[in-house]
Amino acid sequence: MTDDTDRPPKPFRQFVERYPEVANAYEQLGVAVRKGPLNEREVALVKLALSVGARIEGGTHAHTRKALAANIEPKALEQVAVLGCPTLGFPHMMTALSWIRDVTQASD
Repeated sequence: MTDDTDRPPKPFRQFVERYPEVANAYEQLGVAVRKGPLNEREVALVKLALSVGARIEGGTHAHTRKALAANIEPKALEQVAVLGCPTLGFPHMMTALSWIRDVTQASD
């Protein structure tokens, strides 16, 4: 059985099948914006933090998966949410923490 935590959710896979040119352009944009001084780990943590701050559940799930694939430990991912507490507020921090754990604890 395949572990679905390491691949995009079904709606995104369906989007890619239906709109491959748009999906390819989106992917190329992602490649282009990653060019710069940040390393893979830093990019993964920043992207996760942006998703948390923007309150995007799907993005938080996706960037948690990508960070895990970049060998970033779950404890570091949780710290991203906890760091948001003074800026975003305790309730939002708890929500973000639960979104991260949706992915990191999916196999528990």
